[in-house]
Amino acid sequence: MMSRSYTNLLDLAAGNFAALGPSGGGRRRLASFGAKRMPRVMTVPGTLSDLDDDDDEQAATSSVASDVPSSAVGERLIVVANQLPVVARRRSDGGRGWAFSWDEDSLLLRLRDGVPDEMEVFFVGSLGADVPPGEQDEVSQSLIDGFRCAPVFLTPELNDRFYHHFCKRYLWPLFHYMLPFASPLPPTAEAAASGDGGRFDRSAWEAYVLANKHFYEKVVEVINPEDDYVWVHDYHLMALPTFLRRRFNRLRIGFFLHSPFPSSEIYRTLPVREEVLRTLLNCDLIGFHTFDYARHFLSCCSRMLGLEYQSKRGYIGLEYFGRTVGIKIMPMGIHMGQLQSVLRLPEKEDKVAELRQQFQGKAVLLGVDDTDIFKGINLKLLAFENMLRMHPKWQGRAVLVQIANPPRGKGKELEAIQAEIRESCDRINREFGQTGYSPVVFIDRNVSSAERLAYYTIAECVVVTAVRDGMNLTPYEYIVCRQGIPGSESAPEVSGPNKSMLVVSEFIGCSPSLSGAIRVNPWNVETTAEALNEAISMSEQEKQLRHGKHYRYVSTHDVAYWSKSFVQDLERACKDHFRKPCWGIGLGFGFRVVALDPHFTKLNLDTIIMSYERAKSRVILLDYDGTLVPQTSIDKKPSSEISRIINTLCSDSNNTVFIVSGRSRDSLGSMFASCPKLGIAAEHGYFLRWTRDEGWQSSTHTSDFGWMQTAEPVMNLYTESTDGSYIETKETALVWHHQDADPGFGYTQAKEMLDHLESVLANEPVAVKSGLFIVEVKPQGVSKGLVAEKILTLMKEKGRQADFVLCIGDDRSDEDMFENIADVMKRNIVAPKTPLFACTVGQKPSKARFYLDDTFEVVNMLSLLADASEPDPVIELEEDDLATSVSAIDISDEPPQLGNRRDEGS
Repeated sequence: MMSRSYTNLLDLAAGNFAALGPSGGGRRRLASFGAKRMPRVMTVPGTLSDLDDDDDEQAATSSVASDVPSSAVGERLIVVANQLPVVARRRSDGGRGWAFSWDEDSLLLRLRDGVPDEMEVFFVGSLGADVPPGEQDEVSQSLIDGFRCAPVFLTPELNDRFYHHFCKRYLWPLFHYMLPFASPLPPTAEAAASGDGGRFDRSAWEAYVLANKHFYEKVVEVINPEDDYVWVHDYHLMALPTFLRRRFNRLRIGFFLHSPFPSSEIYRTLPVREEVLRTLLNCDLIGFHTFDYARHFLSCCSRMLGLEYQSKRGYIGLEYFGRTVGIKIMPMGIHMGQLQSVLRLPEKEDKVAELRQQFQGKAVLLGVDDTDIFKGINLKLLAFENMLRMHPKWQGRAVLVQIANPPRGKGKELEAIQAEIRESCDRINREFGQTGYSPVVFIDRNVSSAERLAYYTIAECVVVTAVRDGMNLTPYEYIVCRQGIPGSESAPEVSGPNKSMLVVSEFIGCSPSLSGAIRVNPWNVETTAEALNEAISMSEQEKQLRHGKHYRYVSTHDVAYWSKSFVQDLERACKDHFRKPCWGIGLGFGFRVVALDPHFTKLNLDTIIMSYERAKSRVILLDYDGTLVPQTSIDKKPSSEISRIINTLCSDSNNTVFIVSGRSRDSLGSMFASCPKLGIAAEHGYFLRWTRDEGWQSSTHTSDFGWMQTAEPVMNLYTESTDGSYIETKETALVWHHQDADPGFGYTQAKEMLDHLESVLANEPVAVKSGLFIVEVKPQGVSKGLVAEKILTLMKEKGRQADFVLCIGDDRSDEDMFENIADVMKRNIVAPKTPLFACTVGQKPSKARFYLDDTFEVVNMLSLLADASEPDPVIELEEDDLATSVSAIDISDEPPQLGNRRDEGS
């Protein structure tokens, strides 16, 4: 049976997914998956033959070379990425079948080195080869058995819309700070079909979600949710966590973003910005290369979702519906062993000797970049040209070797960049070239690993001028190559101590970790030119010191260190998964899992009504804003229905009803003028009156409010400098509101104001507290908790000790009330065995034991209590009907049935 979660998520964008076509392949179709769920033992080689009778015959046509051992059932790490770390080729003999091998250049493959030995690593991703539908089951079987890899097959049409259109032409540029500006000319149908223009396309987003759904289906086929960890990689699969979380509420999920995360000003242009944030928050741990990327993500969560992070003992976390989502900052490293094995290859040694002869007597500057619009290759060429012009001594002596890997994408911008690069190379070589000397050597072809490392070995300096890049491991590889392998003929030790120099853009992810590099703004060509001159002119001793510092970092922070650190933090983030009750709520990408204390439950209406009817001395304490009326309501006055309910409750002689609010006494007195028997505790309980006809009492004897003359000027300073903020002046308190200010700036100003006020009011009898979009200064000894305790104590002194207490609120100030209410029974303030109903509004961590979802449920519950308070109506009966009526009266001692009453009250 198909799970509802598939359709709910796909229906979030009203489009026709069927038009995209099926994904192909027997077992990967949803219907087939739903009918035949694979058992847990499917991860053990050889058990898949139970699914298809002809698997053995099909497997015989595949050529599989793998070093993967079989594994027993236990904890596994399921690594999900857009592409598997496997190379697939047709058999060379022309026969039917495929040959597979590990992709040695894939760092995802190398992360296995940091995973504990007892934890198996299993990969899920696309194969990167066009496998016909008729061969997909056979290929899946071979990869699962031999490589612990489960391939995801997408149709060419879906893959083009998902990867080439949405990922590469929209998400990737946006995450690299490129806004999708409108084209100057109206787009043609052909341009729209090819994705030119880069603007958001709803159908491409739907394709992105559908592709993520296919990855989800494959993960479900192989997962054991009780034991396995899932580690999702990069922006291609940002919708996947919500699919997984919806199916498995307690699944342990990590996500690592390998690209930059843009600032909120850029990210907020994404039409599905909140959907993407919420699906990432369904993970337990989210990883970024640098603090800048993490800071941008946290800023987006603050500005768009109202979530603030906390840092505790070195770990950053976001509280999200009772779950703590960890934020991990850890730059990725290289695989030392793989690099050193290539350094030992004979072809690498031969190439080094050839290059040293070719560039003898020259200072070689090296650039190794992918050909795309963000790598800043032309800026590098312009800086080199400027250096030759400003420092003529390097003409004939300095060479820039630029290796440009072939582009992975296509587009008009890329073609323009390539043309500009070729033009710059030709111009520099014409102006500064000599016989036997070309200042720029441009290589625009695929370069083998051995050849690339040979260039690293002979280069005096590596230059990276990317205008934006997620990580860029080129500097790390260069440092290892310059260190060399002891005993190698091409090791730098032959010519002296190890040395290297780096000129790197400050906009790449590896820049913060390379403190010995010369950091540049690549857009400033003149400054970059001076940095190039400084790098190759630096003293040998300085180059050695910088190299040593870099090598110590790179050699100890390799890819194994990165993956080990992430897995350890993921385990830490998930340690409480099975301790708290949790449930999923919401539709589409609004779905989230709420994790709460085991004793925190929804208020049962039948239970509270039964306790209410049995009680003889009841106390009902109600907050106002956010409890009886929504926080977002413009008209804050109580409705006629609320006034009716409160008057009905107050008319019951067994009830004592209070509104306990931070509002002023004038405001509350005016709003509830129609409720004569209602008690009011204003300004968090500083002012108290039991009925409308009684006078106001002060909860403390403080009458000196001279501190206001000190606090108000300070608050005025912040109000003037924070647009959208204002001061609310009460009789006993000052409140600074910043809900209409810029979220980030308002939060920063609030923290600064809190420290400032605590400093200037240190010797005054006041408390300075922060709340939701407020900073409040009020007298000490005033809180909702204390006034609740005072009301209960006075009732006991009057001989009306409470035997039923209901307390409802929604914000931080109400937590004091919940905390004090939980303690009153121990101090005999209320009658023994008194039912205490401390209830918060909304499913969130609280000191209350109960919750109701919203103000509507609060009003509905109070309405039911009011119905229970109303006396039965007087009915005049005819004398002839009296005997019949009396015989119909139920005089049993059994308690009344509440089910019908509840339904009627609803």
